[in-house]
Amino acid sequence: MTIPRAGTRAGTRTGRHRIRAGRLAAVTTALVAAAFLTPAGPAQAAPELLSQGMPATASSEENPDYTPAAAAVDGDPGTRWSSEFSDPQWLRVDLGSVVTLDRVELDWEAAYSTSYSIQVSDDGTTWRTLTSTDAGDGGNDVIALQGSGRYVRMHSTARSGGYGVSLWEMRVFGVADPGDPGDPGDPDVVDPGHPNVPVPGTGPSHVEVTGGNGSWDLTVDGQPYTVRGFTWGPSFHTADHYLPMLTATNANTVRTWGTGADTRTLLDSAAAHDVRVVMGFWLLPGGGPGSGGCIDYRTDDAYKSEARADILHWVDVYKEHPAVLMWNIGNESILGLQDCFSGTDLEEVRHAYAAFVNDVSVAVHAADPHHPTTSTDAWTGAWPYIERSAPDLDLLSVNSYGDVCNIRAAWESGGHDRPYLLTEGGAAGEWEVPDDAHGVPAEPSDLEKAAAYVNSWRCLREHDGVALGATFFHFGIEGDFGGVWFNVIPGDNKRLGYYSIARTWGVDTSVLNTPPEITAMDVPDAASVEAGGEFTVSVDMTDPDGDDITPVVMLNSKYVNGAGGIAAAEFTETAPGTYRVTAPDTLGVWKVYVFAEDGRGNVGVETRSFRVVAPHVDGENIALGAEASASSFDPYNGNFTPGQAVDGDTTTRWASEWGPSAWFQVDLGSVRSFQHLQLVWETAYGKAYDVQVSDDSASWTTIRSVTGGDGGVDDLDVSGTGRYVRLNLTERGTEWGYSLYELGVYQN
Repeated sequence: MTIPRAGTRAGTRTGRHRIRAGRLAAVTTALVAAAFLTPAGPAQAAPELLSQGMPATASSEENPDYTPAAAAVDGDPGTRWSSEFSDPQWLRVDLGSVVTLDRVELDWEAAYSTSYSIQVSDDGTTWRTLTSTDAGDGGNDVIALQGSGRYVRMHSTARSGGYGVSLWEMRVFGVADPGDPGDPGDPDVVDPGHPNVPVPGTGPSHVEVTGGNGSWDLTVDGQPYTVRGFTWGPSFHTADHYLPMLTATNANTVRTWGTGADTRTLLDSAAAHDVRVVMGFWLLPGGGPGSGGCIDYRTDDAYKSEARADILHWVDVYKEHPAVLMWNIGNESILGLQDCFSGTDLEEVRHAYAAFVNDVSVAVHAADPHHPTTSTDAWTGAWPYIERSAPDLDLLSVNSYGDVCNIRAAWESGGHDRPYLLTEGGAAGEWEVPDDAHGVPAEPSDLEKAAAYVNSWRCLREHDGVALGATFFHFGIEGDFGGVWFNVIPGDNKRLGYYSIARTWGVDTSVLNTPPEITAMDVPDAASVEAGGEFTVSVDMTDPDGDDITPVVMLNSKYVNGAGGIAAAEFTETAPGTYRVTAPDTLGVWKVYVFAEDGRGNVGVETRSFRVVAPHVDGENIALGAEASASSFDPYNGNFTPGQAVDGDTTTRWASEWGPSAWFQVDLGSVRSFQHLQLVWETAYGKAYDVQVSDDSASWTTIRSVTGGDGGVDDLDVSGTGRYVRLNLTERGTEWGYSLYELGVYQN
């Protein structure tokens, strides 16, 4: 999928660096390799991805609406399962039948397990341990397995920090019994849950682009077909649950980003609900800047051969399925190549990519003359490469959000000779909106997002004969950062955008129960919310149907540490629409959300940013501007020298090299007495440390020992006397080293 990213220019996405930004790229790369590069041809003994979309359960879920077990097997690297904050915890997936296992791939969120085992079971009750480790370090784990079983479980016995454990994805690879009638790789299988779905092989729909010279149509079996749809978010195995919700908007199409064995479940359900599917094929570096591996399409013949064979394999498997609408080869790769190349090389590789897409399109047309081909990119600036180097594609495609109404002008000025499809669209994204007072993108309101769908559709229909429709972003259920920004059904609750596009597509929504509307939101003193204290959030909200509104307050730390998830906040309602909320302990810019639920399957959501600062401490900070030193500092990623932790600026910091222990000390200039210390931690905090004093920087006396630290701000009432104050850091709270925004030493 397209991962929303921060940026600065409308129409172009420019990624902002964030902690562990490369990890998401690694997750995406692994997902592509595992899920979409299955060898072509008949099923042999080659391992396949068996877990995606299968039933998953867990020992606990931090938030069942937003971090459920199923999110770790949905194939979406932007969603995750997370447990409650305790040990032990487990996550298991039911593969449906006993299979021979090859490997498990675990993509950890920051809350990872340091000690876990991989277990299997034939009945979900009696478990066998295949492998275990007590040296987990997060990131991406690829674990070879020897054994078989129907159920596979990750059983964690020790967490890395104060949170629970959390997985973006758990992928299980193996070889299913080829005689199993439920083998999803068998192209002749009919899903028993859809007995009325035509058996693939009885004849596909005939889809083509007809007309020309600015008067094109997409036709299905000779009848004009305007694409009205969404990009598909839920797991494919839940399609029977979600497709009725989609078709209730008068939608007729969904779009995917990848095609594999599990796509059959979606296709069968789509056919049963008279919905057609834009079938996606992922190519590196898909998803725009920062989202995939760097491939040189001029020279990497092995990758091209493998990707081409994989695409043709799945075309052959699904080409006669009645739900197939068209083949979409690649997603945002032309833009994404700017992260890999520059100058002449970038131009050459972009054309080489487009030429490869053209080669694949020719081969797809030879294998399947009944469905058109297209290729998606993130901005109309990719179209000249397609025009020059990919003439075989039947139509153009583009992902565009706040810039949709400018597509027509770009098409006309570019002199293009093919119609186009909007394959992603919706409200303006992070990269298109101005920053708010705290320097982070100002998210549009629910009302503005709802209007954006309507306005985008109007602009597309005004380009009739060229714009063939849209699959808007996003029919997704996640309620995380990106989900709140773009999803129309987070947690199965419908938002204003769901109803606005339904009304535009001809549904009489006046007879329907619709969501609460939030018309204003305010966070007084949002620039100086003290860590661990309380702050006020107020909203103006009404329900058009007079339903009772249940508020839920949530917090997100993306602009602090890159986290996409949101977590429930502690709050009390002090007056209608006014809430006292407990602030987080970690400094930086956070987002607070108010979810207004009506109990009728609808929700309104509004959000604002606020800045968490260190609590005020009475007295003089005698360490301010003093000379500081440390056992080490990170010399590679910025200015993290010791003096940054005593400069009075909580946007600068000291960071040690990555290791299990370190020390940091400050020279007060003379022997001084103090009564309080304040430690303001960055994400890489100290879990255990000693506070020591010395008159000569040689002989040290420990005056306080801390264990069980959880980061954020440590306020320590501790009396000491000495010229030097040292933190002897003995246990890390993360896999990184230690990092302090500020160390304050206070004298009354």
